[in-house]
Amino acid sequence: MAKVSVYNMEGKEVGSMELNDAVFGVEVNEHLVHMAVVQQLANNRQGTQKAKTRSEVRGGGRKPWRQKGTGHARQGSTRAPQWTGGGVVFAPTPRDYSFKMNRKEKRAALKSALTSRVQENKLIVVDELKFDEIKTKKFAEVLKNLNLDKALVVLNENDEKVVMSAKNIPTVKTTQINTINVYDVLKYNTVVLTKAAAESIEEVYA
Repeated sequence: MAKVSVYNMEGKEVGSMELNDAVFGVEVNEHLVHMAVVQQLANNRQGTQKAKTRSEVRGGGRKPWRQKGTGHARQGSTRAPQWTGGGVVFAPTPRDYSFKMNRKEKRAALKSALTSRVQENKLIVVDELKFDEIKTKKFAEVLKNLNLDKALVVLNENDEKVVMSAKNIPTVKTTQINTINVYDVLKYNTVVLTKAAAESIEEVYA
């Protein structure tokens, strides 16, 4: 089992913790990690691009001139693509870019991402994160004490004071164990787990 130090909010080492190899010591599957990231980015795409085809553009209800005898090329509508104000050929329409991954694949991808963070010494465990009031300055002090800049903070349960204190820091994101995802784990330089969150992750994903 991987052994990591446990720090307090002042940045001092107050103990150590052994991480379960079933979650934090698996063989890293880069393919599944890549697939999980692509899936999340694809699922976030709105896919709302739209342009009108000739059947959707307003107007053009009658032939602009008769079929024969005018010297012009025959035309059926002034809303054909070659006309100004006409429709778009092969116009884009709203589409759904999302795709699914199996539950086992998602779990394996998350375990791989967490393992890679442990191997790179980019995972920190703190004994607890508790604030008496909502104060961004205090959260910034904790980051400074732990020597962190861009961090994903994983909480065991929703703590409004912690979440709101971190909300205005652009390089920090807070999440809970039930909403943690591969993209965020890899996006931020360091993953910060509370001791309770680390234990809960082991219970859920082991």
